[in-house]
Amino acid sequence: MRSFSLLPLISVAILSLGCSSHPSVMAQPLPRILGADISFLPQLEDKGMHFQVDGKTEDAINILHEHGFNFIRLRIFVHPEADSGYAPGKGYCDLTHTLAMARRIKAAGMGFLLDFHYSDTWADPGKQYIPKAWENLNLPLLKDSLYAYTRNVLLALQQQGTLPDVVQTGNEINHGMLWPVGSFNHPDTLADLLKTAIAAVKAVDPHILVMLHIADGGQNTESRAFLDAMLQRQVPFDLIGQSYYPQWHGTLTDLRNNLTDLAMRYAQPIIVVEYTYHKKEVNDIVFQLPNHKGWGTFIWEPLNTWEAIFNQQGIANDSLLHIYDALAKQYQIPPQDPLR
Repeated sequence: MRSFSLLPLISVAILSLGCSSHPSVMAQPLPRILGADISFLPQLEDKGMHFQVDGKTEDAINILHEHGFNFIRLRIFVHPEADSGYAPGKGYCDLTHTLAMARRIKAAGMGFLLDFHYSDTWADPGKQYIPKAWENLNLPLLKDSLYAYTRNVLLALQQQGTLPDVVQTGNEINHGMLWPVGSFNHPDTLADLLKTAIAAVKAVDPHILVMLHIADGGQNTESRAFLDAMLQRQVPFDLIGQSYYPQWHGTLTDLRNNLTDLAMRYAQPIIVVEYTYHKKEVNDIVFQLPNHKGWGTFIWEPLNTWEAIFNQQGIANDSLLHIYDALAKQYQIPPQDPLR
């Protein structure tokens, strides 16, 4: 049984404000997350890819852990093996692969965030395709399916002792999820679906933290509109998750201004749960938010995507990797799971 509770940590954060204005000097330990989404790892390994630092081949998870990372994020699809799914016939990012990856994460002593896409394939602001098996269900049956699926995934993880610390009930859901039923154009229904998914999470373990993840990193009006709509409908969530990609979400100043306003306006701590560029700058913004409300970040797919830390041969770019050594030191990132 876990002893973690959100409210005492928020209280500690507020009480520690008077101790120092420097973000790396804290009166009490706070959740400090330096995370990475490496959901592609099983596919890369199946292709024969190995990962190297200074000529030495190691497990990718261990490399990240040794260079300051303490949390891993995984995405999961409902039926990715389906013909219209993410990995037809193969099922990457399914429950079987998630169980195996969760064992590796916990064996490394790292925290674990599970990202439910609630789709057979990618879900993001431009697409939230309802799983094929859930098409044409009326709302009560759709809620039953959503609840049962969420609960069953978490029970399987619980059975092997690898429950996630944090769960996202949906991925980049600022325009809703499970379209067209759960579109943000129907906020009452969207809130109802989110409450259903959250109830399933808390039924398995009430200590799991629930994140609402939106892709509005530098967009304050949009961020507030979504969060206010869900709070007005009494959706009970613990964390605010944001994506930040400058090509879609504005400048670093936009990010800082938005997150600062959210930190002052809402009770929930904030995590930038997807980014790739401006590695140091994004982390500096998050860890220096008012009231110590910035809990951390997750770089998206650093093993092979966009400004990746590793090249296509799996060899680390030392200059990028060492950014995280420095960040871990500057912000006193604990090497083990900070939510345990």
